[in-house]
Amino acid sequence: LLAVTATVINGLGLGIATTLVLLGSNITVSLVRNFVPNEIRIPIFVMIIAAFVTIVQLLMNAFTFELYQALGIFIPLIVTNCAIIGRAEAYASKNRVQLAAFDGLMMGLGFTLVLVVLGAMRELLGYGTLLVGADLLLGDWAKDLTIVVFTTESPFLLAILPPGAFLCMGLLIAFKNMLDRLIEKRSQRAKQAKIVQRARVTGTDI
Repeated sequence: LLAVTATVINGLGLGIATTLVLLGSNITVSLVRNFVPNEIRIPIFVMIIAAFVTIVQLLMNAFTFELYQALGIFIPLIVTNCAIIGRAEAYASKNRVQLAAFDGLMMGLGFTLVLVVLGAMRELLGYGTLLVGADLLLGDWAKDLTIVVFTTESPFLLAILPPGAFLCMGLLIAFKNMLDRLIEKRSQRAKQAKIVQRARVTGTDI
């Protein structure tokens, strides 16, 4: 997943494929959850996921062939994505269809957002562009969507090679941790302010 997200479109294409697999597998697992013996539930879940991955792969082969070639082996590897089997086991197998479908959709959209942001970082640093190859996913009309931020004679290889993906992912995780800490500090300050206000009101009443 990290290796293939060298551009926004690659990340978006892989994210959409993963979302479709998550949505389909969650719905199917929720439908059959009462009929699957507990001892063999994991192999059956994997077979369901593999079936939807095959469907998505065939659809991409038929309608977005060039993007399918660009993503290559990483499309079938969606089967091994622990997030998909994790949601099937932890949530879809224990909840009704509507909730399982909503969970799959939200998880897929969040996953797609991360891949798109990661792809944008790598494409911008590596090539100085955004949305290169949009026509591979959206059609010929999307060729004009390409944004050139700056031009370079040779790409920044560290950004577009797999090690760059790990560095960018580390930066995203660090940014998320920073936001979490800021939110936690604000919530603590709000709680302290409420405690002080209550203490003042109580003192006035006395």
